[in-house]
Amino acid sequence: MTTEEAPEARERILEAACELIATDGIDEVRIARVAMRAGASTALVHHYFSTREELLEQALVHSFEQAGDERFAAAPEARSASERLARALGECLPLPGSQERDWVLWVELWLRAVRDPRLRPVAARLYRRYREWMEGVIGAGVASGEFDRRVDVARAADRAMALLDGAGVRALFGDPEMDFERAHELVAETLAAELGIDAAELGLG
Repeated sequence: MTTEEAPEARERILEAACELIATDGIDEVRIARVAMRAGASTALVHHYFSTREELLEQALVHSFEQAGDERFAAAPEARSASERLARALGECLPLPGSQERDWVLWVELWLRAVRDPRLRPVAARLYRRYREWMEGVIGAGVASGEFDRRVDVARAADRAMALLDGAGVRALFGDPEMDFERAHELVAETLAAELGIDAAELGLG
């Protein structure tokens, strides 16, 4: 098996596509540029993805799922449900670096799903997974008694996601009234009141 045919080639191609989408915009991405960025041939790209649209869609899905797997995993250093939730909130905002790149890709997915009905089930599936992650973080605190046991976990997760998306978009485009610290503070204050804990426990740390 040649280097181009190795199993990791598909992931390398997806990562290259993600990088180009984030830096140049989805409309500027071409198969040839992805192949060059990935160190692969255009034939290999077409082997895994029959069309440019399929490649772009799978790249967006890849970014969302990979980020979720990394960010919603239980943190070994987290000693409490509050610490784990605080970490999750911070990592769901578009902080400079990989998180900002992921957000740019997610916004592209949202826009494409609005314009293309075929992508709406994909976006809905990814949001269901996001919701399950958030429910798991909040639900653990409710089950342990650290959070108010009367909390409706599903509704709290939906509210957290809505706040993160809304404040996150404003922080992403540089709204002077909503920087990253203010976005986190807003989400933390609202959730803390619902969960029956001090907002400081969900701070940036």
